[in-house]
Amino acid sequence: MEWQQLHYFSTLAKIQHMTRAAEELSISQPALSRSIARLEEELGVPLFDRHGRGIYLNHFGQSFLKRVKTMRLEYDRAILELQELNNPDYGMISLGFLHTLGTNVVPDLLRDFGKRFPHVHFKLTQNYSYDQLKLLQAGELDVCLLAAIDTEPPVVWQELWRDELFIMVPSDHPLAARTSVTLHDVADEPFIHLKEGYALRKNVERCFGECGITPHWAYELDEVSTIAGFVAAGLGITLLPHDDNYNPERVVLLPVKNTVCERIIGMAWLNHKTALPAATEFKKFASTYFQ
Repeated sequence: MEWQQLHYFSTLAKIQHMTRAAEELSISQPALSRSIARLEEELGVPLFDRHGRGIYLNHFGQSFLKRVKTMRLEYDRAILELQELNNPDYGMISLGFLHTLGTNVVPDLLRDFGKRFPHVHFKLTQNYSYDQLKLLQAGELDVCLLAAIDTEPPVVWQELWRDELFIMVPSDHPLAARTSVTLHDVADEPFIHLKEGYALRKNVERCFGECGITPHWAYELDEVSTIAGFVAAGLGITLLPHDDNYNPERVVLLPVKNTVCERIIGMAWLNHKTALPAATEFKKFASTYFQ
């Protein structure tokens, strides 16, 4: 069954006259007759009753016409949807990002992107870097904002910016009055951080490893905000990027000297996936936004 056959059938069903229908379709009457005959043969039922020169839609034809109208309506909707998806001013982008970027970075980014592309919508997923990577490879995300991690083709990763990491201590900690610290200053402190496997945890381990220090992991958690709460309660210290949501009355952030402590944030996508124009525009925008 071809779409052209359905178009011929719908036209004949509307006009119910073979010659006039053929003229409207700009085909010969025999060609229209053959097309309708093949359609009826494929369906296994007659769609029209014929009396002399007259042709009339029968019960089978009336039932089939309802379905054909629905199919044509869905087809028209599909064409419109594809046209919108192919328009960079429209579309839906599946964006993944780190939990720690959800308080300021991503809201500001989407706000400013929305000023230029107000009709583009986002499906958002907050997750950790390795989980985002799995969703990206499964085709569930178009773009990810995640920490620097090892990737292989077809994943493409592009650095966007770097965050300094600070030692966080309770506000009543003996080091709280300092203007900076070294990692050796806190080597014996109980340390609170994310569980093993998280990209930020690996960054922290790398920072301490460069100084020959193995931290005492007092608590290992799943949320950065929870880590900050544990530090505020005096249960240990941590090494985290700055966040405006930290309570300055309960915790103090201290720059680290003599060691480069930072995390690298970038954008990832699949280079073999046909990208929607809206997603392509978002990648361009993000690339320049953080410069």
